[in-house]
Amino acid sequence: MSTPSSDKERRVLHARMAAHTLHARVEDPTAHTAPARKVFLSRFEREVDPEGLLEPQERARRAEHAKKAYFLKLAAASSKSRSKKRQK
Repeated sequence: MSTPSSDKERRVLHARMAAHTLHARVEDPTAHTAPARKVFLSRFEREVDPEGLLEPQERARRAEHAKKAYFLKLAAASSKSRSKKRQK
């Protein structure tokens, strides 16, 4: 890996070091991050059923689609960003 030249690259490098340090200290990284994942994923259920009126299975089905749409939107933005970088 080359020496970081921008603030963004330095932040990314520090974040990666912190992640590796954390994973070196915890016995089960998946269990360690489970509460955060649960909160993150629950946002999609709240998004599709803010009043909590849907049946659990229907809420889960819609939340899964909302999650997929969210990640596809991120992928599209990433692709657009990479394309812009290649044009420079």
